[in-house]
Amino acid sequence: MHRRTFLLTAAGGVLAGATGLPRLARAADRPFTFTSWGGALSNAEKAAFIDPFGQLKGIPVVNTSPTETAKIKAMVQAKAVEWDLVDVGGRTVWQGANEGFLEPIDVSKIPNAAALEKGWVAPNGIATSTGATVIAWSKTAFPDAGPQSWADFWDVKRFPGPRGLYRFFYYNYEAALLASGLKPSEVFPYTTEKADMAMAKIKELKPHVTVWWGSGAQPPQLLSSGELALSSAWSGRVLAAEAEGAPVGFTYKDGIAWANWWVIPKGSPNVELAHEAIDFALAEAQQAKLLALRTYGPVLSSATAGADADTKKILVMSPDNIKDMLILNEGEADKYSVAYEEKWNQLMLQ
Repeated sequence: MHRRTFLLTAAGGVLAGATGLPRLARAADRPFTFTSWGGALSNAEKAAFIDPFGQLKGIPVVNTSPTETAKIKAMVQAKAVEWDLVDVGGRTVWQGANEGFLEPIDVSKIPNAAALEKGWVAPNGIATSTGATVIAWSKTAFPDAGPQSWADFWDVKRFPGPRGLYRFFYYNYEAALLASGLKPSEVFPYTTEKADMAMAKIKELKPHVTVWWGSGAQPPQLLSSGELALSSAWSGRVLAAEAEGAPVGFTYKDGIAWANWWVIPKGSPNVELAHEAIDFALAEAQQAKLLALRTYGPVLSSATAGADADTKKILVMSPDNIKDMLILNEGEADKYSVAYEEKWNQLMLQ
């Protein structure tokens, strides 16, 4: 998801690039390295997938964070790839395909991918778990219940207080259109008319948005402290905060469901091992391990069968939850994000 810092990684890439191919060859001697966003998601992936994979293979593995698309690009350009498998937002899967910084995925080497829904497999990435961008609130501000729709979120009279939204058009396009009254089935495909409608709706709410967050840790922290009354947030981060007793609440109603996508940076010396790791993560037994962690849920529907009633309540793909949600179309999201990047930046400066 188009998140972050290039300058430091570019500087490191220049130094690494000076040694050329020998630097890349030495990388093959390092541990297999998996990179994700940090927080609840990294913890879940480490426990359910990466550490057990290393134990099975009898190899050392390293779990790092955070994911940075700019850093993947810099590594690839410098021919100094230090990450073998990376959890990215869906937009990066399409960017990587278009710009050539991701390895193609050979599904013949991932037999467990055959059990996935068609939308969870792309030429340069595969989904391994699910989450959502949801409406969250401070229980101090709203002790009974917060907004149950994006239309409610936009209603500053019924639900007063400072708001937080994601700092890109991503997620906000969908939320604004749902707040405008479009049905989930009408949000995609992206059109300029819909994007203009979304921009106008966001401009309407902008005076009440005091934080444009870029890190998943921010919404639960700011809601807990009372700095924000309401915010969009990633479901796993809110669930983790709730489990720790933080005074935050959320709803899956009108949520924007998405997947966590695994990709292989172009030039990784461990492409074969990365394919094995993906296949391992998609095995039903490993997918089922996500249930007990109670943050991000399985992408494999059969893995949810053994979940108890309480766990099913927090799973994005549970029938009772997904029926009230919009499934994010990552390909369309990439289109509007690119087409409206300049207009979005202008809106942020106003």
